Amino acid sequence: MPARLRSILADTRPLQHPDFRRLWFAYIITTIGAQLTVVSVPAQIWAITRDSGYVGLTGLFGLVPLVVFGLWGGAIADAFDRRLVLLVSTLGLIVLQFLFAAQAFFEWHNVWVILGLFAVQQAFFGLTSPARMAILPALVPRELLPAANALNTTVMTFGGIAGPLVGGMLIPVLGFALLYFVDGLFLLATLYAVMKLPPMPPMASDSGARRSVGMRSIAEGLRYTLANRIILMSFVVDLIAMIFGMPRILIPQMADVDFGGPIEGGWRLAVLFAAMPAGAFLGGVLSGWVSRVERQGRAVTVAIVVWGLTMVGMGFAVWQAQGRIWPWLWVAVLFFALGGAADMASASFRQTMLLTAATDEVRGRIQGVFLVVVVGGPRIADLIHGRPAASIGAGPTTMWGGALVVAGTILAVALVPAFWRYRTNSPARVSQD
Repeated sequence: MPARLRSILADTRPLQHPDFRRLWFAYIITTIGAQLTVVSVPAQIWAITRDSGYVGLTGLFGLVPLVVFGLWGGAIADAFDRRLVLLVSTLGLIVLQFLFAAQAFFEWHNVWVILGLFAVQQAFFGLTSPARMAILPALVPRELLPAANALNTTVMTFGGIAGPLVGGMLIPVLGFALLYFVDGLFLLATLYAVMKLPPMPPMASDSGARRSVGMRSIAEGLRYTLANRIILMSFVVDLIAMIFGMPRILIPQMADVDFGGPIEGGWRLAVLFAAMPAGAFLGGVLSGWVSRVERQGRAVTVAIVVWGLTMVGMGFAVWQAQGRIWPWLWVAVLFFALGGAADMASASFRQTMLLTAATDEVRGRIQGVFLVVVVGGPRIADLIHGRPAASIGAGPTTMWGGALVVAGTILAVALVPAFWRYRTNSPARVSQD
């Protein structure tokens, strides 16, 4: 392959390491399955209620267990064999998917059952994610971490394309029960890959004492995060981007009301759900440049501002649609895809900051905080976007959210200029200056 093309395409050197390679290919399968559930849960609630307010409750029911078990899962990942943690939590996720399938198969049509299962699912997700991310430095060399993070992001976004396209198109044909069941089957691939990992016991603490998994351990991780201004700011700007600028929960309303699609789903729902991960996937394929960027703070800031601007564009297209597919649906899809590419870049840089700035002793807890921020932010967005969209529409809600992202990010970085100046070859500061 010509050198210039290699410098543009994704860096695949991490795949030379067998454990990382097995997990990476397994995540391709399981991420597709997970996205089937991401589409099915809000679509099923919308089909039952036709109320975005109820759909938005997935934010509340997902956020609380995610915060609690994400932070606790980070402490567990620092205290126990991370391979064992992954095995137990993956088994829990498999069981939950089969329960989702059961409620749909028996046609209970109960929103509260769906939300309850969703809450338990998010609890297991909170347990598994810190351990999954914390093992990455043990799978690939330090210099390959940016490339490995970009590959992982590309996997998630590939699943985000295939899952919504398959799920959105097949919901009216196959129904919710079968899609939930397929997600459970796909998780078996990750279970196999985790079983092939070697034991990963925690490193001994300086005192030799057994590490706690209680509130004291969680508090230590939070204090570490608050003391490191670069890591803290990476969380702050991501929260701004996701809380105000993530219109995911409005997609069923956009597809049905603004673009004239059927209430049960269909291709409009599918392409809207797939647009953001499609853009992120393309950004991941063309991510060869990420390993060469040193000014990561500046790169994160620019990427999030671009994300906000694309949400303004998407919201304007939805607002103008009034049931028309051409050209407004495709304009909205284009802006959402561009936002996905910007989000992929931001996520790769922020994750690399965390893995290199934190020591292995606290890496699991830092990843627990990262999980709460990265997944919790969109859950808050789900909660706060539903009611405004029911009143003023999905388009204006998305536009205002994007504008707040741009303003909030610029203000936050102006208050902490050290984040803007951060480079990969300079250590993250712990001091208060």
